[in-house]
Amino acid sequence: MSASGGTRAIVAALAANLAIAASKFVAFAFSGSSSMLAEGVHSLADSGNQALLLVGGKKAQREATPQHPFGYGRERYIYAFLVSIILFSVGGMFALYEGYEKIKHPHEIEHWYWPVGVLVFAIIAESFSFRTAIKESNVLRGGKSWKEFVRHAKAPELPVVLLEDLGALVGLILALGGVGLALLTGDGVWDGVGTICIGVLLVLIAVVLAIETKSLLLGESAGVENVRKIEAAVVDGEAVTRIIHMRTLHLGPEELLVAAKIAVRREATAAEVASAINAAESRIREAVPIARVIYLEPDIYSETEAAKGADREATPGGPVQHGSDH
Repeated sequence: MSASGGTRAIVAALAANLAIAASKFVAFAFSGSSSMLAEGVHSLADSGNQALLLVGGKKAQREATPQHPFGYGRERYIYAFLVSIILFSVGGMFALYEGYEKIKHPHEIEHWYWPVGVLVFAIIAESFSFRTAIKESNVLRGGKSWKEFVRHAKAPELPVVLLEDLGALVGLILALGGVGLALLTGDGVWDGVGTICIGVLLVLIAVVLAIETKSLLLGESAGVENVRKIEAAVVDGEAVTRIIHMRTLHLGPEELLVAAKIAVRREATAAEVASAINAAESRIREAVPIARVIYLEPDIYSETEAAKGADREATPGGPVQHGSDH
């Protein structure tokens, strides 16, 4: 994975979740708290998710092959999508089921100091993990809001870890509230209510992750800023007079495909056209280094043809794009 910040955030979250999961299962064994069991499964699922993100980052580094000529950059999107499925099924649905069972068959929490102590420890550990994810995300976030960063990030690892850590912290607070109310009232139903709240939270986070990674899997264009840089780099006003239409596609978080039909001078020779294309490709790569695959098709611009509109079969999606984010 080229994004070392993303890797640091994943490793920090993985280490924290493994330690927290072990402590939660120990607390459940001594106390019988369903919130602790749900939280233990949640942390175990998160640990598996972070392992999947590391595997996806490693697999994405493989060299292109004849069967996969554009490489394996999208492996990172696939594994991020698997994370959302696991978080939904293993984390969210299990917590909902366990909470329902606890409300249906409540029992008093034993050895209260175990769940309370573990939850306090877990909140501290998760806070350090969340702090690492925030710190590494700020490097890439720039002036974007957190919502914009999660929605528009092309690298899936940091948004996934951010949402997982946020969900973990809120879930721990819910678990602590459920355990606390059960201890204060002597009614184990509150433990089940806290568990159901954790389940609902995990399902919501999983749905958000699934929607965002699905968009990446389908194939997203370059961001608005990069599209503008590419458009400015292609046209030099002399050899290349305009862009007739252009498409961009992320082959991976740090790999961009650029395909465009460009207008050249009618009187230009074949050698001049070839030189213009080579120069335009160099300018694109200099302006946007992640533009790894570039295809430029020369043509003669015609006002008459342009007035007819874009050929949607030849150029899916319509006229020149100006960037699109999901």
